[in-house]
Amino acid sequence: MTGSAGRRRNRTTLWGLLGILAVMFGLTAYSETLYRIFCETTGYGGSTRVATATSGRVLDRMITVRFNADVASDLPWTFRPSQRDVTVRIGERALAFYTATNNSDRPVTGQATFNVTPEKTGQYFNKLQCFCFEEQTLAPHQTVEMPVTFFVDPEIASNRNANDVREIILSYTFFRAANDGKNDPRVSRLDPKTGKN
Repeated sequence: MTGSAGRRRNRTTLWGLLGILAVMFGLTAYSETLYRIFCETTGYGGSTRVATATSGRVLDRMITVRFNADVASDLPWTFRPSQRDVTVRIGERALAFYTATNNSDRPVTGQATFNVTPEKTGQYFNKLQCFCFEEQTLAPHQTVEMPVTFFVDPEIASNRNANDVREIILSYTFFRAANDGKNDPRVSRLDPKTGKN
């Protein structure tokens, strides 16, 4: 009886440990996706939110949104904001543009990452439309204007910790897309550590 109970207890422990390992494996496999969802939901780390419509409320309080642009060293693009900043009412829909140029002799696909500072404003900065939602492919020497439509959620006015915010900086960094040139033998891929092929 004792031996049978001990084996049963060992099997239960083994199945419990296997279950814990399975959960840990799942969390590891999906950690990037889970982290992205967490950041988009909470605004953590200056992540912005995606909205389908404005709140319908517009406050008299004004806020200035400044624009920043960077490009990874292995992406042969020039990328810059078309305007330095815009000043809008909180809750008001705004439209801004960034300009990108492919400086190479072949099509290149890029993907933009983004954040806002101060980080505490991320949960209130809502994008309605943005070039950053999808990869962008530019033809050789092509220049395009890329729009971003956004608003600052009026709920920011209810947050005492955000009362001092008069300006938000929206930053984008364009990276070469992971699948760029995979099927093109002419593509020269640089090692980001050595800067060589």
